[in-house]
Amino acid sequence: MRTNPYLGLCVPSVASLSPYVPGKPVSELERELGIRDSVKLASNENPLGPSPLALQAIRGSQPDLARYPDGSAVALRRALSDRYGAPPEFFTVGNGSNDVLDMVARVFLGPGLEAVFSVHAFAVYPICTQAVGATARVAKAHDGTRGPRLGHDLEAMVDLVGDRTRVVFVANPNNPTGTMLGRDELEAFLERMPSQVIVVIDEAYFEYVTDPDYPDALQWLRRFPNLVVTRTFSKAYGLAALRVGFGVSHPQLAELLHRVRHPFNVNSLALAAAEAALGDSGHIAASLEVNRAGMAQLTEGLRALGLDPIPSVANFLLVDLGRPAAYIDAALLRRGCIARPVANYGLPRHLRVTIGLEHENERFLRSLAEVL
Repeated sequence: MRTNPYLGLCVPSVASLSPYVPGKPVSELERELGIRDSVKLASNENPLGPSPLALQAIRGSQPDLARYPDGSAVALRRALSDRYGAPPEFFTVGNGSNDVLDMVARVFLGPGLEAVFSVHAFAVYPICTQAVGATARVAKAHDGTRGPRLGHDLEAMVDLVGDRTRVVFVANPNNPTGTMLGRDELEAFLERMPSQVIVVIDEAYFEYVTDPDYPDALQWLRRFPNLVVTRTFSKAYGLAALRVGFGVSHPQLAELLHRVRHPFNVNSLALAAAEAALGDSGHIAASLEVNRAGMAQLTEGLRALGLDPIPSVANFLLVDLGRPAAYIDAALLRRGCIARPVANYGLPRHLRVTIGLEHENERFLRSLAEVL
């Protein structure tokens, strides 16, 4: 590949930045390999799709497509306020929760400042940190002897917090491991954070967790004014294509995030669909049941193949294949199964697989058995 002639014009942090690489789309795989009826279990999407109420709201919003969306997301923020019990001014709506993470980086990070996160955490944390010229301090993960295997080691993260630290990113549950931090452990961590450090607790998979020790970080917002909690409609709510998420924080933090939020950053269809989806508790309940059953199916099936998936509280499983996952992934793709190798997370032998419908899970397990 030829050297980009404009590379020398970039700021140094962007010149050395590796972009986020999404999972392969079904249409592209089938075009490349000339196959049909593929299954995608790569991006932690809801296999049931969106709520019927969300689809109805989208249809109702179509006549107004010539109009700009509500740039302040007034109706959705009011609905979020009603749902979660925090005033509307606590909410920042983003083009996916990824957008809110980027806002945090642009407000609080820059050259000479540092962000702290775990080595096997969401890939966007290092990207948004480097993009603004800040320095990433990456903590080691648990080895499984005194915490969840590959999960966040909060003591190791505390050790990296210093005078130049401005943001700490904590994914709970974590992607790609599916591990979680318990209530007491995470609360004690927040208590140890200096007031000048913004702590972001990323709860993208919040709705899937049923463990009674899992904390709802929104309960701590008034105690910790330096806390930002992010959530998304892309996972359990099944609205990944529309890109809508939100952050919840003290109003003085939210006001700063709004300063860098792009105008009209969430489109009208997404705003309407998200507001409607909030009210469809039946769809969420059905989604959780599919996830519960599928998690058991995939866990049992992987163990029957002699593999040991990391226990997960989210809607995906991470499994060590004992060999480079790229080769296994390529063979699965030829069989029409799209999963997610995670070498970009420093885990070249691991494969992440999303919980799908029963027949999709069975298709994956059968194909993996053939490949192995």
